[in-house]
Order: sequence, then C-alpha cells, then structure tokens
Amino acid sequence: MTARLTRIFLRPSARTPVKQVQSAHAFPGMGLEGDHAGGGNRQVSILSEESWRDACAALGHDDLNPGQRRANLVVEGLDLRGTIGKVLHIGPCLIRVIAELRPCRLMDDAAPGLQAALDPDCRGGVYGRVMQGGLLEVGASLQVMEFHEPRQVDLPLGGQQ
Repeated sequence: MTARLTRIFLRPSARTPVKQVQSAHAFPGMGLEGDHAGGGNRQVSILSEESWRDACAALGHDDLNPGQRRANLVVEGLDLRGTIGKVLHIGPCLIRVIAELRPCRLMDDAAPGLQAALDPDCRGGVYGRVMQGGLLEVGASLQVMEFHEPRQVDLPLGGQQ
C-alpha cells in the first residue's frame, strides 16, 4: 500500500470544532493557513488512520471521526513511530517530524477512555515543522526521507583565502 494523505483538518482556534478541507497551504516556519497553531515546533500534527482505528476499536467505537483527535493531517499506510526525526514528503511539502504527540485529557470529551486508548504505540500521532511549503491535497502520496542538517559553510573573512 502506498502511503497517502487521507484527510486534512484545520483548527480555527483552540477548543473550537475542526474544519475538514480538501486542501490547505503549508508555510515554512508557520504551519497550515487557517490553523491556529502557527510557529514553534508543533506547526502540523499528523495522525495515522490505522492507529486511529485501533484506538477506536479498543474503545468499541468505530464511528468516531478522526477530526475529534484535532490533528491536522491524517495519513494511511505509514507507521508514524518510525518517522520521528525524519522528513515526510507530502505532495510538494516537506515536514520534519519532531516528536510523538501525546493525547490530552480533552480526548475523553469525545469518548470516555480515548486519551488512554491513544497513548500506546504512538497512536496519538506526531507533530512537526514545515520545512518546505506548498499546497497539500487529500490523496497526495507521501514518503519518508532521512533528515540531514544543513551544512554550515565557513567563508574566509575579508575575502582572503
């Protein structure tokens, strides 16, 4: 199965309902246009479709919308545990995955026990920084790439070599 982007959610502000969209612009150092999370390391949050289904099955709920997790991007065909410290290439965008996204107590507002069900095996998702922006579209394929720190080039002072 080819890994792909299955859903995009924007969070206009904290604790307000998410808005599902078919596409969103990602901006380096900012995140997604129309999402309140701009800046910092947590510019974009990513959830695995399969992990969401596992968490819902553990609760006995197959009807929970992944938008209730409040993640920006939902992907399928990818184990997010192996992406931490790497780069996701989704359409024209590059997103550096920083760390696991820990579920908070607000998850239990969507369904009692959801916070605990999302806790094991990186089920709650990951978050990252947009390194290269562009238009993200539902259905875009994605691949995992190694992250390489940009090399610092030392130039001679005063033009001397």
